[in-house]
Amino acid sequence: MQIKGTKQLYWILQAFGWGVVGLTMWFYARNYQVHISGTMLLGRIGVVFVTGIMVSHVLRTVIKQGGWMLQPIEKVIPKLILGVICASLTYSFIVIKALDFFQLTIEKAKPLPFSSRLAGYTVDNSMFFLPWVLIYYFYHFFRKSQKQQMDALKMEALIKELELKTIKAHINPHFIFNSLNSIRALVDENPQRARAAVTELSNILRSSMQTEIQETVPFEKELDIVKDYLALENMRFEDRLKIEYDVDEDTLDSPVPPMMLQTLVENAIKHGISKQVGGGTVKVTSDFIDDFHVLTVQNTGQLNGYKNNGEGFGISSTTNRLNLLYGEKAKFEIKQINGSQVEAKVLIPVNIH
Repeated sequence: MQIKGTKQLYWILQAFGWGVVGLTMWFYARNYQVHISGTMLLGRIGVVFVTGIMVSHVLRTVIKQGGWMLQPIEKVIPKLILGVICASLTYSFIVIKALDFFQLTIEKAKPLPFSSRLAGYTVDNSMFFLPWVLIYYFYHFFRKSQKQQMDALKMEALIKELELKTIKAHINPHFIFNSLNSIRALVDENPQRARAAVTELSNILRSSMQTEIQETVPFEKELDIVKDYLALENMRFEDRLKIEYDVDEDTLDSPVPPMMLQTLVENAIKHGISKQVGGGTVKVTSDFIDDFHVLTVQNTGQLNGYKNNGEGFGISSTTNRLNLLYGEKAKFEIKQINGSQVEAKVLIPVNIH
């Protein structure tokens, strides 16, 4: 449908452009007292109109089949100039012969030799073909540039989508394996708690599957997953794990990347609490500060407990996801805030548009 519409537009513009040339001839003849009959004037306009469309269409075919639109502008300019000269010469030759054949030549032009008439017509008619070529070329040049920009944007969006899906594909198995290990630890020790743990895991996986199709979810849904996860881990650690929440209710509707906070909490358990003989505390904080939704996970432990100085899988995936979704507007940092506390902080821009 688009190709058909483009062809229709092309022929409409062709008819309009050469129609303007015909009207210009009519205006010139009537206002500058050219001695010519109305029938002869209409005949001359008809010859100019039909020949102009025919020759310019041939020129268009040469441009398209020669691939001129795909070539750098510095290489195509000489070809366009040559095309204008050849089209003007061909056009003038056909017009002169047609006017003579149909006896539409003005009396004062008859005594002139054919070569002089051809040279004069070619110079004059180049003023028709030069703007035609410029309009045609730059119209398609800008269309091609816009298409390339759109293709580049689509490709960038596709790459980001694939990268996000890849990151998610890593996050979910990573989380599942850790959770299954927690359940396995309870099977022999306390089967009843193991069954309860399976229920908690089922709730988490159900929520995870529902958010898989979305790049962001309301923070309240993410917080529910975190609470289920910590409830599951609390069965394993018992009194060794203390959980605190400091959540501003206004942040519950704020969009966040799914499973991101859960990943940070999981890291706090794996690299922090599990390393402490006496266990420790995990505190989740959510608040609006300036133009950011600030999510903080604090845990008892040492930063060097994180693999590769905090560059483990969960940390790197969090950084990658924030960069893909928000660019440089989002921020992430993890640091030792005192001798026994590690803090992971995410700053998500509230207004990203």
